[in-house]
Amino acid sequence: MLKLVIIPFFLLNCFQSTQESQKSNEKHSEQLSNPEFESLQKSLEVGIGQNVTLSCRSTNGSLPINYTFFRGNQNLCPIIPKEDRKPALFNLTISSASDLGEYKCKAVNGIANSSKYSKSLNFTLLDPVSKPVLSTTTSQVRIGQNVKLSCYSENGSSPINYTFFKGRKNVSSRIPRQGKVAAVLNVIINSRSDLGDYKCKAENNIPNTTKYSNSLNFTLAEEDSLSYPLCIFLVLLFLLVVIATALLVPFLILPWCKARKLKSAGSSTGFVSTDKATGSENYMTYTEIEYDKSEEVEYANILIRKEEEDRKVNTRADTTVVYSEVIIRDGSQ
Repeated sequence: MLKLVIIPFFLLNCFQSTQESQKSNEKHSEQLSNPEFESLQKSLEVGIGQNVTLSCRSTNGSLPINYTFFRGNQNLCPIIPKEDRKPALFNLTISSASDLGEYKCKAVNGIANSSKYSKSLNFTLLDPVSKPVLSTTTSQVRIGQNVKLSCYSENGSSPINYTFFKGRKNVSSRIPRQGKVAAVLNVIINSRSDLGDYKCKAENNIPNTTKYSNSLNFTLAEEDSLSYPLCIFLVLLFLLVVIATALLVPFLILPWCKARKLKSAGSSTGFVSTDKATGSENYMTYTEIEYDKSEEVEYANILIRKEEEDRKVNTRADTTVVYSEVIIRDGSQ
C-alpha cells in the first residue's frame, strides 16, 4: 500500500519539474532581442568596388541563434548559426548603384515565432576624387618672395583632404575641404632649393582613390633679367633707325639729289662754248655764268667774251673741269 502511494507522488513531482523547466525555457526564449546591425567601416558612404563588412548580433536570447542577411526582400546568404554571443559577419562588395540599399538582418533561436529583425541600413555612393590641379599666381619669383600654391580637385565627394609636397617631402598636414573649395599653401622662397618641384594629392573616404597633381616649379626672375632689357633695347634701336631714316630723307637725301640735278644742268660757274656750231669740235669760246636765285625760279646772267687762242682746251682730254652746254636765245623769246 505504501508503494502505491509513493509512485503517484513521484510521478507528480516529475510532472511539476517538467512543467517548471518548460516554463523557465519559454520565459528565457522570450528575451531574444532585436539584433544590432552595423557596418564595420562605420561610415555608410561607399565607393564603387569598395568592400564592406556587415555585422549582426543579438545580445539576449537562448543559444544557438541563427542569423540571416537581406537586401530588400532578397536573402543574401545561407543561415549563419552562432553558439556564442559573437556577431555574425557578412562581406559585401559594392559593384554598382544597385548594391546601395536597403540592408537588414534577422535573428532566430530554437523557439517558434521568435524571429527578430534589425533596423535597416542604407549606403550612399561616394564620388571618387579627380586629378587635382596645382596652380600659382606667378611662375617667376625672387628670393624672399611669398607665393601661394592652390590645389583643387573638380570632382569628388566631401570631405576632400589635400596634402602638399616638395619632391617626396611632405610640406603640409592634411587640409580638409568641404565642397568645391581649394586648399591653399603659403611658401616663402628663401633659396634656390625652394623653387620646386611641388605637388599635391587629393583623397576622400573612398579607399585606393588617391590622386596626385602634376609638378610645379618656380624660376628666379634674375635668370631672365638680361633678355627683357635686351628686347627693349632692340625695339628702341629699331625705332631710332626708323625715325633717323624719316628725318634724313627730307633734310639730307632730297637736297643732295636736288643739288646733283642742278649741277648736271649747269649750276656751277664755268665756261661754255658759243662757237660750237662754227668752230672745231675740240675748241670752244667760253662764257662766265652768274646766278641769281629766288625761292621758286633760278636765274642766270651770262657774260659772253672771247678768249685767247691759248685758253682753248681739248674737252676730251681735260678731265679736271666740268663743262656744260648753254643754249643762247634772242631776248624777244
